[in-house]
Amino acid sequence: MKTKNFEFKIFTKEAVAALTNVRPGEVKIGECVKVGFDTTSKYVLIGVCEDIGPQANFGNPGANRTFSVALTRFLNMQSNRRYSGESIACAGFVQQLTPFASIEEARVLVSELDDLLIDLLVPIYQNNQIPILIGGGHNNAYALIAAFHKAHGKALEVVNCDPHADCRPLEGRHSGNPFSYARENGFLEFYTVLGLHGAYNSESMLNYLNQQGFYYSYFEEYMKRPEKMAQDLQTIIIRSDDHLGVELDMDAIKGMPSSAFTPSGIEVEHARLYLMKLASSKRKMAYLHLPEAAPANELEEKIVGKTIAYLLHDFLSSCR
Repeated sequence: MKTKNFEFKIFTKEAVAALTNVRPGEVKIGECVKVGFDTTSKYVLIGVCEDIGPQANFGNPGANRTFSVALTRFLNMQSNRRYSGESIACAGFVQQLTPFASIEEARVLVSELDDLLIDLLVPIYQNNQIPILIGGGHNNAYALIAAFHKAHGKALEVVNCDPHADCRPLEGRHSGNPFSYARENGFLEFYTVLGLHGAYNSESMLNYLNQQGFYYSYFEEYMKRPEKMAQDLQTIIIRSDDHLGVELDMDAIKGMPSSAFTPSGIEVEHARLYLMKLASSKRKMAYLHLPEAAPANELEEKIVGKTIAYLLHDFLSSCR
């Protein structure tokens, strides 16, 4: 599948095997996963190799490199009683083909990417599979939510752990407004954003969240009362047993190389627990999205790759 500025490349068995380091006496996840759009798999993994969304929001580049470094680490984890890898299909990845000359042009390209991803995601939802998107900017949350609505004819509840609410004005698509666009178009039923940073969300953003009746909490509250995050998660879990879209912006993690790096944030262990608690709950998982990591060198690629591999493994091994 290809548009003027983006292309989806499907994985083959040979491509996955080339990324998997086989070792005698061991079985790696890469030896067990399926490839392409395998309809028997519970989960479908798609990489998004673009950073146009963050840059269209005046963020840093680098999110285009995330998927490849994360996939390699994940495929080389052990296949064992904790998680075998047999339930997931590595479908492929979307690649950005052309650069952009201005912020305005970038925002037009993000809309083009929306359409491509929606076309990829709708059949996955219709087959009652769970898509997992890794890499790229938070702009791609819009496609996940819109495709769910198109496939099932209903709006979706979403939870996001993020320093930023990403409900900026409808000024052209970028990584800062996927949820406000989804709400405007009737695709987003309810939105919970956990761990906002008080100094990095405008008064107009907070007013918007209040006006829409959405729930939000501050990271500063979690600093004062560490138990509050668990309480917030429990509220989400008991609210319903219906579908829930799960977002974890890698910006939320302290020291993580990302499009909006923060020296103060949740620890990796808190991020892992966030996913494990939601995945093991009674809620039906609609999707998992891990965007905004942006490694700039070899060391940062190791940090990002292994962290996302842990997060993906935690989600998959915890789901009911």
